[in-house]
Amino acid sequence: MTQTPLSERLRVVFAGPRNAGKSSLMNALFGKEAALVSDFPGTTTDPVTRAYEIPGLGPAAITDTPGIDDEGILGTQRVRLALSRSAEADVRVLVTPGYLPPREAELSLYSEWFEGESGGKSGGKPAILVLTHADEGVDNAKEAWAAAHGAVRTEAPSGRGVDSLIAALSACRPETEPTPLEGLVKEGDLVLLVTPIDLAAPAGRLIGPQVQTIRDALDRDAATLIVKERELRSFYSTLGRKPDLVVTDSQAFSKVAADIPEDAPLTSFSILFARKKGDLNRFLEGLAAASSCPEAPMVLILESCSHHRQADDIGTVKIPRLFRQLVRDDAEFSFLKGMPEMEVLQTFNLVIHCGACRLTRGKMQQRLDKLQDAGVPVTNYGLFLAWVNGLMPRALEPFDEAMQVWEQFAIAH
Repeated sequence: MTQTPLSERLRVVFAGPRNAGKSSLMNALFGKEAALVSDFPGTTTDPVTRAYEIPGLGPAAITDTPGIDDEGILGTQRVRLALSRSAEADVRVLVTPGYLPPREAELSLYSEWFEGESGGKSGGKPAILVLTHADEGVDNAKEAWAAAHGAVRTEAPSGRGVDSLIAALSACRPETEPTPLEGLVKEGDLVLLVTPIDLAAPAGRLIGPQVQTIRDALDRDAATLIVKERELRSFYSTLGRKPDLVVTDSQAFSKVAADIPEDAPLTSFSILFARKKGDLNRFLEGLAAASSCPEAPMVLILESCSHHRQADDIGTVKIPRLFRQLVRDDAEFSFLKGMPEMEVLQTFNLVIHCGACRLTRGKMQQRLDKLQDAGVPVTNYGLFLAWVNGLMPRALEPFDEAMQVWEQFAIAH
């Protein structure tokens, strides 16, 4: 991995009405044709995302979206897509033609992003107002917006004002997701990583969670020892010190736990990412629901990426098999890579989600919120596999807050 993956980049989304100049602004920002531009309303029909380095913030993914005032059957779908991308963004940029009075769709977005919370933040997320066509005068209402929120004024295609937009982006301080080992590892620690190389492993490289965990350990001035599960026992016996943390692939939980001493701190990559991308406590509540499923429960296996399924695929084969063997033998399973509509979602008794390594934290939080609205409990691959393999609460011991939640769960169940 030589570039920061999109799932780890700060998400910046440009939203606004058709012909506001969003695509022109994006092209001016990148100094090249990054998005298609024309005078015809609705030229941008799908979100366009490009990687960018924001001074002071680092790697970002900037997305140009369709107009929020689009019309017709397809237009309505495009608006829904634009608003969805905006909802999961870390930084939101409302792009509006300064010389035109506000339209209904703009008023709604402006109210949500800038008036709902003080300081130009919506839902705790920074929001920036950009007035385009600065050379054509400014409508009185838009001028009032600008006075209240220090709007950036730009011209296209000259690119005037782009430096001000970059400065505004650099000044943003969005909430960042925790790193895999945050709060778990310190300088001088030894981290032992168990990374099976099986049919599902990508040829010639490690998967994202493994790479990010290695890098995080190095950033924290900790040492790492990386072994496959078959060599774990022999290498462990040669260590001159006990590892401060052992992290394994969830599928090897049982073997790893059997091959290391009981007092060695143990968790999995999937559990690290349950905390990094989602909500570890919410997933534990879902695990409690799994332990008390009704008869013939409907279980949704929800993933976040497309991949070729192997004969012993974790989501479609291993988890359903273990669930039927150890939880309920009459469970029915469905498998999806994207969130279904609410009426479909509400037919399930439980969702078991993958590690979400290909999703941004914002996107995963959006999924969790939708599941909460639907009243459907959710847990995570790693937590489920630790539980059915009898490794709870051991797999949670590195996480103090999660252990407190587990104690409540253990008492209740």
